[in-house]
Amino acid sequence: MGVVIEPSLLELALTHRSFAYESASKETNERLEFLGDSVLGLIVTEELYRRYPDFDESHLSPLRSGVVNMRALADIARDLDLGKYIRLGKGEEVTGGRDKNSLLADALEALIGAIYLQCGFDICAQIVTRLIGPTMESAIARGAGLDGKTALQELIAALNRGVPEYIVSDEGPDHDKSFTAIAMVAGVQVGQGVGKSKREAEQIAARIAYEALKIELPQP
Repeated sequence: MGVVIEPSLLELALTHRSFAYESASKETNERLEFLGDSVLGLIVTEELYRRYPDFDESHLSPLRSGVVNMRALADIARDLDLGKYIRLGKGEEVTGGRDKNSLLADALEALIGAIYLQCGFDICAQIVTRLIGPTMESAIARGAGLDGKTALQELIAALNRGVPEYIVSDEGPDHDKSFTAIAMVAGVQVGQGVGKSKREAEQIAARIAYEALKIELPQP
């Protein structure tokens, strides 16, 4: 990533709670993840604000969700081969923890938190902007700058299918919940999204459902 991080700080950023619990240590990467999540959010928000001056909040907010959602962050972590370096407990190891979206996304945020502490905001922003650049372009290409729920509702109305419904569930501790939303149209599941908030999960599910259903529109 182009920076040197003090070894103990890097080790902490890569220490999952399962490893800490099994080794009777209280040191996990969760505090760094908390910090990194906020730093990442600010950097991405500022980058979107500067890059797309014609977008209002209704476009910028879902676009940000399309860039910093769990799946997108996990894909960036995979590109970095980050899973190979995470310190995991045996239980997580045997259940494929090194490739879990939630675990990879959390580790990336913790690493961003460590870079921020070690190098300061400006350097951290340069690194994050470089990492999320392709994801941002992909999100724009997918139409993530549009409000997914509104787009899906308008599409379903055009198809005369009623109104969409969302079934949302969550898992994990209060400080680290993961939400899963299922978009239902006429009683049929047409999209599923995972995010760190109910809104984010619903937006992702709606956009996936929109892409699945738009081919049914009559061609001009």
